[in-house]
Amino acid sequence: MPVINLKDVPLKTGSIYPEPYASQMAGRRSLRLGQAGGLTQFGANLVILEPGARSSLRHWHRNEDEFVMVTKGECTLVQDAGETVMQPGDCAAFPAGDPDGHCFVNNTDADVQFLVIGSKARDEVVTYSDVDLRLERAGGEATFTRKDASPLDIPE
Repeated sequence: MPVINLKDVPLKTGSIYPEPYASQMAGRRSLRLGQAGGLTQFGANLVILEPGARSSLRHWHRNEDEFVMVTKGECTLVQDAGETVMQPGDCAAFPAGDPDGHCFVNNTDADVQFLVIGSKARDEVVTYSDVDLRLERAGGEATFTRKDASPLDIPE
């Protein structure tokens, strides 16, 4: 099955973030294309942002590379150095271990789409630049903590 029919790929909505961060990802959807094609060594996701939506909290990966290519519309890449508007065909690369956090925001009145390709390290640490949050994944289990690895107090 080398050809993936986009209509057959489930649309993922929501976020794995704990609140109050999960609700900040409203208007973000994705198609997990690599997973749909049976890939295991890297992920390939088509992300769709509605007007005003953001891709994620600004973050960086310790062990995973990420590559992004805008395929439709216009979005704004937000990094430590500031903001960069990206249009179809524009690409960005985020090497593992570079602590320059990034995310994408749709500041337009139309949907934007971009392809995200990333390695799938079994063990990973993701640091969120603007909030006291960190994700650690070990053996497939994901745990959110504070940046200093202390427990995250999440109200039940």
